[in-house]
Amino acid sequence: MNFFESELKKIMGDSAILKDQKYVGRMCYGTIGGDLRARVEFVTLGVSNHYAGIKASVINRKEGVVDSILLRFSDIWGKPKVSNPNFKEGVNPHIWTDNGKSDWYVFYPGAAEYRKAADTLENYLSIFQDVSMTQESQNRTMQMGT
Repeated sequence: MNFFESELKKIMGDSAILKDQKYVGRMCYGTIGGDLRARVEFVTLGVSNHYAGIKASVINRKEGVVDSILLRFSDIWGKPKVSNPNFKEGVNPHIWTDNGKSDWYVFYPGAAEYRKAADTLENYLSIFQDVSMTQESQNRTMQMGT
């Protein structure tokens, strides 16, 4: 599993909505329900090898892309403060690929940040779930909380 696949798994791996997940390169694919699939991928935003966002697309397997959303990490997490003195105002989170190696640049997300990204993506994907599937997910969540 490469760096991007590993990071996507940290975000999407516990998804109650995205079933039958497959990780390929910088993308995660899964089933939402019926003919609806989703693709979640890291994207650059105008700077080569500088992955500053995540894009989710909902795809009807028979008709193509239904909808998509682009989420900047800075929209999800803000501009986190870091201990590096070169970034006194914080840093816009992104993954940087240099010389074939990819890693987070200065800011490294923790469990809370991964959960926040997952919750944001789950909120988006839930729009496309069947009502019966949504009810099933809510029942599972309630049972886990008790």
